[in-house]
Amino acid sequence: MARVTPLLYALLGLSIGGVAFTDEDDEAPAPAALNTAQPELSAEQQQAVGIALVHPLKASAATPIEGYGEILDAAMLISDSGHLAITRATARTASAEAQRLAGLYQGGADASLRAVESAQAAEIEAQTQAQIAASAYALQWGPLTKLSDSERTALIDALTSGRSLLLRADLPGRVRLGTVPQSAVLHIDGTEVPARVLGPLQRSAADSQSVGLLLRVDHAPSGLGAGARVRVTLQAEPANGVLVPNAALLYGEQGAYVYRRLDNKPANGKQQYAPVTVKLLQASGDTWLVQGIDSDDFIVANGAGVLWSLQGLGTFSAEEEDHD
Repeated sequence: MARVTPLLYALLGLSIGGVAFTDEDDEAPAPAALNTAQPELSAEQQQAVGIALVHPLKASAATPIEGYGEILDAAMLISDSGHLAITRATARTASAEAQRLAGLYQGGADASLRAVESAQAAEIEAQTQAQIAASAYALQWGPLTKLSDSERTALIDALTSGRSLLLRADLPGRVRLGTVPQSAVLHIDGTEVPARVLGPLQRSAADSQSVGLLLRVDHAPSGLGAGARVRVTLQAEPANGVLVPNAALLYGEQGAYVYRRLDNKPANGKQQYAPVTVKLLQASGDTWLVQGIDSDDFIVANGAGVLWSLQGLGTFSAEEEDHD
């Protein structure tokens, strides 16, 4: 086997502490699956890898988010809903037929093994088509998958009668959201029309590659038809937090997190850092408004990727080798 050369350890002489860091003043969720091993670096090592620390700045998430929207065609929703219902019904029928023939065959009745196998293949095909239809529906209409059949029927009735409209709102330059805004305003010929945010859409816009939201407009102005594009302003719920640089944020199984410098120092005099999960609220230029850390914390603004690469590797020694 090839010799393992842990260059990072030889260069930095890294050691990992095993004490989990907690701070009762912070509101960060408990990072259950987050590796809480704490990298330890001397002052020389921190300078060598470019560790830079900052205090987060207090801020509020009341800034409006500008975007544009396109009125969606109700016929597409009707078609997709009907296709989903048909494929699900076909899958149920195929499953029942496969079970019926299997029961007849096992009971010695007039059903051949070939017929049973054909019915099982048809069942798998029908289930696959139903899954494809459900996936396509979720990509196109995301939040509507949570509606019951009666609620979906009522929505389609409101759309076809012109009482309501569905609109996709895109936010150019953004591929993810923190807290989903709850309200929106459409700007139509100098008039502001309120809209409700139903939720985020899973499919990015083909032209702008931006994150999208599904909006519902009740009592929309007449003449606003499918395909029309309008300017949209989204308003997030007021929330207090702190601003952190984009470079400070990493993403793991439990969501976004940053590295925070710990106040305690081990006996070897090195500085410890611990990962802390944060809740993303809203993007603001080259920063994110987050909750889970305080303005008096020191967080790693540059070099967080180095700590991530070292985190959890303390079970290996700089002298460790693979033997042939």
